[in-house]
This record gives sequence, structure tokens and C-alpha cells, in this order.
Amino acid sequence: MLQRCTVSMKLAVGGFAAALGAVSVAPNMTSAANLQWEGRAPDTDLSAALDAVSLLNALPQDASAQDVLVAAQADYARLISAFYSAGFFGPTISITIDGREAASIPPVSPPSIVSQVVIRTTSGPQFVFGKAEIAPLAARTEMPAGFAKGAPAGTDILRGAVTTSVDAWRNAGHAKAQPVAQDISADHPNAQLNASVTLDPGPRLTFGDLLLDSKSTVSDERIAEIAGLPTGSVYSPQELRRVTTRLRRTGTFGTVSLTESDTIGPNDTLDITAKITDQTPRRFGFGAEISSLEGLGVSAYWMHWNFLGGAERLRIEGEIEGIGGESGGTDFRLSARFDRPATFNEDTNFYAVAEIERQDEVLYELDTASIEIGIKRFATEKREYTFGIGIETAHSVDAFGTRDYTIFTLPVGVQFDYRDDTLDAKKGYYANISATPFLSIEGAGNGLRTYADLRAFYTIETARPLTFALRGQLGSVAGVSQALAPTDFLFYSGGGGTVRGRSYQSLSVDLGGGNLVGGRSFIGLSSELRLEATDTIGLVGFYDIGYIGSESFPNGTDGDWHCGAGVGLRYATGIGPIRLDVAVPVSGPDTSSDLQIYIGIGQSF
Repeated sequence: MLQRCTVSMKLAVGGFAAALGAVSVAPNMTSAANLQWEGRAPDTDLSAALDAVSLLNALPQDASAQDVLVAAQADYARLISAFYSAGFFGPTISITIDGREAASIPPVSPPSIVSQVVIRTTSGPQFVFGKAEIAPLAARTEMPAGFAKGAPAGTDILRGAVTTSVDAWRNAGHAKAQPVAQDISADHPNAQLNASVTLDPGPRLTFGDLLLDSKSTVSDERIAEIAGLPTGSVYSPQELRRVTTRLRRTGTFGTVSLTESDTIGPNDTLDITAKITDQTPRRFGFGAEISSLEGLGVSAYWMHWNFLGGAERLRIEGEIEGIGGESGGTDFRLSARFDRPATFNEDTNFYAVAEIERQDEVLYELDTASIEIGIKRFATEKREYTFGIGIETAHSVDAFGTRDYTIFTLPVGVQFDYRDDTLDAKKGYYANISATPFLSIEGAGNGLRTYADLRAFYTIETARPLTFALRGQLGSVAGVSQALAPTDFLFYSGGGGTVRGRSYQSLSVDLGGGNLVGGRSFIGLSSELRLEATDTIGLVGFYDIGYIGSESFPNGTDGDWHCGAGVGLRYATGIGPIRLDVAVPVSGPDTSSDLQIYIGIGQSF
């Protein structure tokens, strides 16, 4: 029996059957059946849609006769849906199993064996919109370009137009906007789809109260402060997303779900119910990175997500670097950081950091202790601003001799992070810019340290994606001589974070007589070409450039340049790619250094 499927019906807006799929002419051999497809769709997009949606096409090689029958009987509706989505409302579909129409075979009496399955389809003409009307529309509603009289019709286009119209009303504060009437029919003689949908925007609502539907170790008052639901303000879906983001970024809550009340409250208000679950309150982790020259570096941390019962975070972290390395002695760092969300308002956090550090480098030794307090302002999900006040005391031994100094700092910074993935970016950009004025309490000078880290990513989407990654770094210390500048504020180049293939901190400023110190200016440029060779293996080629100068602002002429290049291997994991880079020096002072090897987790930048 050949089933002919035509259209003359009402389509339920918002509940259209969805799935697209595709066509394959070649038989699909399985142990259960030989699948053949007769008749092609009129364009490759529809062919791909039909093929993807067909359950028969996706059957495993060991599918049973029962599986074949179930898939065949389900494919009628799935294929029809794919045709309708593409605007073909008069298709014919026949699916035979060993010559019998699949729809006529009782599900309780499947054949014992299946030798051949044949799918025969014809699409009929592609329909266009004879009528395309949705009313009323909110001001400045931008309807999809394809929803217009004479344009190719399809349920996907119609569904998208209705969704766009409803969303426009919701964005204007009408949270309960919905379609209330529709007249949708197919005119087969003229191959036209006539669609008319009526919306009810409902009243313009304001936010009511935030209601909690779960119990948390964080107090209800603190949850409300962190969420920052603007009670009394006009309803906005964007504001609801911001509330969700604020709760999630604390790290205290494992899941966060917001639900709008089904009923409108007094004075056209809308209550919001939050359902949250707590994260495991304590966590610890560790990491390691190794370089053939810089040696082994290990780190570990312990963190409490709800330290004082108000979603405060305490993180204690330790790090040891240079174990077995040839670039100085062993360095260590121990720090404790406290963060309190929603301290001054829902988008401003308070932080306090205490840190002690020992740096035993080739060109200097430095012991520091510092304390800093400040605020972090979340302007959007992608933009952050920080402002702090700190004090640092240090004991330094370098080319200028031995000295003790204490400085007062006022660090400010901005971060834009528009990458699609922080560990393995394929597109987008990242910018981190900081400025730290410092005033001497004793033993140093007054000045300003600035630093910028800029990154951009672009991917050519092919069968094996190719990503271009660029990084630029720029640093400056102004207002103070090298001799009086804080030792750890000066710049060096060379190593995994700047120029791979060059020894760690190998580029500096030569004072003469074999005395070397850090520069007051720095330029770093890195480029990578990343190829996804397989789903898990990536290949990388890179070239790095570094500049160090004695001048306050880098001019590129008064200092020295050096370069390094190499290749890398990436192995994709659930926590980011494992990185192996091999690099050699290319140009600059002392190009006789050996090949360098770097291993870590995540891309180099």
C-alpha cells in the first residue's frame, strides 16, 4: 500500500514536529536488512534532512527484525515532518519490508527475518507563503526575513516567526504573551501555505518577589542579595538570565533554576521561584607542568565555597616551581584568597588576598609578602573590572645589590573575555589590561606599572578545523629608574609564557660588566596555527617574538629582540587539551641554547 501524505490541517504553534534529516541513495547494508532509498529530494539540504531524521538509516548492523519494523513505522511521521519543515506539503512516502508496506504489518506480529527494506519518496512542489500574518506585534519587532508572502514556506520558518513575535512582547515586559488563535492551511492547487496567527500580549508586568523552593546552607537573605532580582522593575528575560548568572558564579550552588509564576499577582506583578541545590562545600585540586629547562612545577589548592554561610569563598593555594630546573633555584608561593559576593551590590564582590613568595632566579633573588583588598565589578558576563589597595614588602638581591623595600599599591584592571572556550578557544577575543600605581614607603621609588595581554582567535570551519591564534603582550614601568623599581615589576622574556625555545628570562637589560636586570618595557608577540588532525589529536605550529628595553615605554629600537619557533601536539580531554610543545631559538642574543620542551594542560594561550 502506498501512503500519500497531504496537508489540510491546523498546525499547533510552538509544538510543530521538528526533526530534519537526509537522503542517501546508496544501500545501507546491515545484518538485519538491505536498506534502499528510491527517489531523491529536489535539493541537497532536504536530502541531508531526510537522511538524518530516518531511524532506519541509523539502525546498527545487528538490528533485529523487530527493530527494523519499529523504525520503519516511526519513519513515516519523521519523514513527513522533515518535508513539512522544508516547505514540501504534498509528499508521498512508502516504506516496504520485503515487499509489504510497513504500516500494514501488525507490531505484535513482526516478520522473523527481514531481507530488504525500500523507502520510496516524492516531495511534490515546494510551497510558498500565500499569507504570512502575525498580529499584534510589539514595537520594533524584527520578523525573520523568510516569513513573507511569496517566500518559500515551511513549519520551521513559521515556528521561528511566532517565537520571535512572542519574545519581542516578553522583552517589552509582557511575560505572559502567547498565541491564542491560528488559521494555517495548505492550498495544494497553488502550492501555497496560508498562515495567520493571533497573539495575546497580556498586561505589562513588573517583578514580584523571589521565592525559594529549596533549602540551602546559605541564608535566604544572602541568596536574595546575591540574586539581585529587581522587584518592582518591569519584567525582563535578560534580567532573569543575569539573576541566574549571579547565583551560579558564586560556585556555591550546584544547580540553579528560575521559574516564572503561572499566575499574575496583585498590581500586575510576577513572582519568580528559585530552585537551587548546594555544591559540595569543600574542594581540592592539584596540577603540574614540566619544562626541559625550567624543570617541574607543581601546585595544589583547597577551597571552601561557603566559608561563613553567605556563599563566601576561601581558597588556599601553594605552588613550587623550578624543581630540577636549570633556570635558577626552586621557587615557592603560598596564598590565601577570600571572596564575598554581592558585598556592595549584586554585581560587586569584595576580595582579600595574602601571599608570601620566594623567587630564586638566575638574575635575582626575591622574597615578598603582600596583602591586598579590593572589589571586583561584573559589568556583564564577559566584562570585569577590579580595584584594589595593597602593601608589599620585599628583600631583593640583584645586579643593583641587596635592598629591602616596602611599597603601597593601587592596582586597577579590566578584563574582556569573549572566547568560546577558556582552555581551548576557537573563536573570539580576550583582553586583560592592568595598571598599578605604586608609592614607596621605604627603599623604592614611585611609579606606574602597566601591562596588557590581548588574544584573538579565528577558525576556518572545514572537515578538519584550522584555528589561527594571536597573542600580544605589552608592559611598561614608568616614573622610576630600574634601580629603584620593585624587582618583580620589571620585565624579562623567554620561556613558556613569552618566547618558547628561548631560556627562561634569557632576555633582559645588560648594564655592562656581566650585570643583567629586568627591563622597564616589554613586547611579546605569539602566533599559532592549530589543526584538528582527528577528534582527539591536534597539531600546532608556532612562532614567538619578545622584546625587552630599558626605556619606560617600548619603542622597539633601544632594546633587544629574540625569537623562537616550534611545533606542538594536543590531546583533547574533558578538562582541556594536554599540551606538548617542542621549540628552538630562531634569532636574537645567544641562539646556541638547546631545544626546549613544554608540557601542560590547556592551550599555551
